[in-house]
Amino acid sequence: MAEHRLRELPASFLKVETKDEAETRSFAEDIAMILKAGDVVCLSGDLGAGKSTFARALIRTLADDDLLDVPSPTFTLVQSYELPRFDLAHLDLYRLEEPEEIEELGLPDLLQSGAALIEWPEMAEDLLPQDALWIQISQPDDDDHDEGRRRFDLYAQQQAWRDRIGQTRDTRAFLQGAGFTGVARRFLAGDASLRTFESIAGVDGKRVLMRWPFREGGVPESVRTYMKSVHLAEDCRAVLAIGMELRKRGIRAPETIAADPEKGLVLLEDLGRDTIVVGGKPDPERYEAAVEVLARMHSQTWPGTVALPEGGRYVLQPYSDKALIAEASLFLDWYVPEVGQTPVDAAMRTDFEALWQQSLDGIADAQRGWVLRDFHSPNLLWQEGASGTDRIGLIDLQDTVIGPVAYDVASLLLDARTDIGTDLETRLYDAYVGKMETLSPGFDRQSFSRAYSVMAAQRITKILGIFVRLARRDSKPSYLSHLPRMIGYLDRVFERPGMSDLKDWYGQFRH
Repeated sequence: MAEHRLRELPASFLKVETKDEAETRSFAEDIAMILKAGDVVCLSGDLGAGKSTFARALIRTLADDDLLDVPSPTFTLVQSYELPRFDLAHLDLYRLEEPEEIEELGLPDLLQSGAALIEWPEMAEDLLPQDALWIQISQPDDDDHDEGRRRFDLYAQQQAWRDRIGQTRDTRAFLQGAGFTGVARRFLAGDASLRTFESIAGVDGKRVLMRWPFREGGVPESVRTYMKSVHLAEDCRAVLAIGMELRKRGIRAPETIAADPEKGLVLLEDLGRDTIVVGGKPDPERYEAAVEVLARMHSQTWPGTVALPEGGRYVLQPYSDKALIAEASLFLDWYVPEVGQTPVDAAMRTDFEALWQQSLDGIADAQRGWVLRDFHSPNLLWQEGASGTDRIGLIDLQDTVIGPVAYDVASLLLDARTDIGTDLETRLYDAYVGKMETLSPGFDRQSFSRAYSVMAAQRITKILGIFVRLARRDSKPSYLSHLPRMIGYLDRVFERPGMSDLKDWYGQFRH
């Protein structure tokens, strides 16, 4: 067998020592939390150094299965795993006779859809990707030698690895500082936003960890500019402020357990995974409970600023006409090119914006208040055993603005993630209007109807653009499956009174 040859590496940027196997598993979890498709992690070390222990813990974390069988790929060379977030190839190069044999394993193809974890990487010499993360594993050499102890020396050519490792280490330190030691971290969500979420499991139950990297850099300037133009929240202080005010007023939002706003870390109460959709279909009882939450909110007067727990105040932005039109313009930027019928020129954009300004002017008298902006099934968690409005737990609150409250009603009744039939929409609409007439004697049914139509059309228009953008720019094609539903909703909205001008303009994009 060829002599083991450790490739020339830059100086180690991090040294970690673990005292036992439990700490080794925790460190593997920390690395697993920041992995993504295309990554290569190389595990180097002598026989018995602990590579298999580390690899097994990392793979089980990604699989969210503590009992997953993780066989050694010593003889097969490659063991593949189809995991929830991405595929993983576990390679062992110990039996390679020549470095060039790595080419027969098809590593470039494996990295198209997944990541790779490679033991004995030195056998491939310089044929592995230069942007890999290298982890040298050894047992500390001291007088108090304990076979359970491990030392990890991390090497990387790219600063990006150092930043990501720093972020996940900060997260572990934050949890420990909040009194959550020895907890298990698992990926929970991080699909269509800049935020990522983890499930934190300990002996006393589960929590949700939100990491918001907006202030850490790496966000394209164009994204920052758009976020500002439509008043999307810029850091986690929005979550702290909005959630606190909602809870104070009797609306169920997750309790904040600990927070480090400067690092964008928030540990929250876990409200579960059950939504208002059951078996893939909207549950009428649960949707009516969500309508009750909206009516309770819309019968109150909400503040424009909220005190922050650590001091200072959070200012809610207006859902201005400019912001609403900017959001709707995603339809021109992404959906229109997708259907490929008419090029978007300056004249079309001018007509589009003028038509929307006219529509928004027509609802200038609409009731205004807090608008959560994503009040739909993925963010409405069913609280079994609770009563009244406590049956609905709200998440994804950070982008709350002050605008036409009909927006959130349209978001719920024309749910982007599940099919809401006409009969159920009518039933929920009537339930909302009835509750508002009871709770708010001055409620204007006709004004609300106009606002509901315009806000529904605006939201659907925006989502058509967003879903195409997610598919094409962010390589998430599954969002295209929702387009027929949204087009069907838009056709339904355009049949409402006062929507003929918008209906005529949008008609040019129909086959």
